[in-house]
Amino acid sequence: MDLQIPINVHKILDVLNAAGFEGYAVGGCVRDSLLGRTPDDWDITTSASPGQVKSLFRRTVDTGLAHGTVTVLMGGEGFEVTTYRIDGEYEDGRHPKEVTFTTNLKEDLKRRDFTINAMAYHPETGIVDYFHGEEDLKNRIIRCVGDPMERFSEDALRILRAVRFSAQLGFSIEEETKKALGVIAPNLKRVSAERIQTELIKLLVSPHPDYLRIAYETGITKVFLQEFDACMETPQNTPHHFCSVGEHTLCSLKKVRPDKVLRLTMLLHDIGKPVVRRTDETGRDHFKQHGPQGEKLAREILRRLKFDNDTIKKVVTLIKWHDFRPLPSMVQVRKAVNQIGEELFPLYLEVQRADLLSQSEYKREQKLERLNGVEQCYREIQEKEQCVSLKTLAVTGRDLMEAGMAPGKELGETLNRLLEAVLEHPEWNKKEILLNKI
Repeated sequence: MDLQIPINVHKILDVLNAAGFEGYAVGGCVRDSLLGRTPDDWDITTSASPGQVKSLFRRTVDTGLAHGTVTVLMGGEGFEVTTYRIDGEYEDGRHPKEVTFTTNLKEDLKRRDFTINAMAYHPETGIVDYFHGEEDLKNRIIRCVGDPMERFSEDALRILRAVRFSAQLGFSIEEETKKALGVIAPNLKRVSAERIQTELIKLLVSPHPDYLRIAYETGITKVFLQEFDACMETPQNTPHHFCSVGEHTLCSLKKVRPDKVLRLTMLLHDIGKPVVRRTDETGRDHFKQHGPQGEKLAREILRRLKFDNDTIKKVVTLIKWHDFRPLPSMVQVRKAVNQIGEELFPLYLEVQRADLLSQSEYKREQKLERLNGVEQCYREIQEKEQCVSLKTLAVTGRDLMEAGMAPGKELGETLNRLLEAVLEHPEWNKKEILLNKI
């Protein structure tokens, strides 16, 4: 099979071959090409040593010489060229203690994680596939190269990568590989929060975010997201729901578009429910104050996983307001936009819809009617460019001072009172009217 590879990759392979070395495109770029996808980047593996690679190309960067990687700059792009290698013992569950360069392509490919990532390609010789990766692609299977226990012991992050690839591609995980996940899962404790965060986000924004269920079933989430395990084990005996908190969460992930903030919000929006659950004398469950509790827990989780402050702020704010249900009136919606924030309000509407569509059919029609009405009011507010914050209030602090008001606490309070009036009466948002009000 002929794969379409970029011209600069052709050039690099030609230079290596002309000098008497082997060179192949390798890994994810081959996998994605076989799937009919456009690879994000192209990696190259070669029998040439790092020093030999550096001598063959005019512009290079020493990306990781100890592990055989040199980045070749060509045509304004960078391509990682890595020498065939055999990894030594993995002492930290992440890096081999030492690597040995080799001239044997098979030895290099056998150290890789999954069969679908262990294929190489050259335009003249075609695909090199020692471990039946192409067959696993056709059968939609994630399978370790060789012994799964060895592969996962080498780098514990591969445990989460298996689930992530499964979610991205919609593949099942081969039985022996899946068994090993559960056995080696505790090793994830040795992996940095930053690396876990990266894999989690890739899983969440994939076409199958609900495959997080596999991570729960194999004990993976117990290591880094034990709060989610509590959700999976918390029933919801209430007419508004038909499944556990965790299953509701997995369903809601599929109901919202694949945006990082939105998917994180749906993952954590009910994370406080297991803590506040109370069952009354009739057997019905209640989850009062799960919003504030969820807001607190979500902040702790996101910090633990080393998310940036902007993401934490957005997600936590959306969780705080996710259960807030304004009436579909222009005044109510203007006030809601002001409370939640202009930037986040559209996301809040998406969160509410995903949450609602993941509940039972009980009163769904009335719930959707209210939400549709709120969305209609919001569109009208936007179309009419009505004021919903101090940013678009027709008067500023400077205007008030020029009118004779002294700077200080009273000035700020006056601006807020004027904003409250404009939220009730948008037609008042004119400078002369507001100055007359004071």
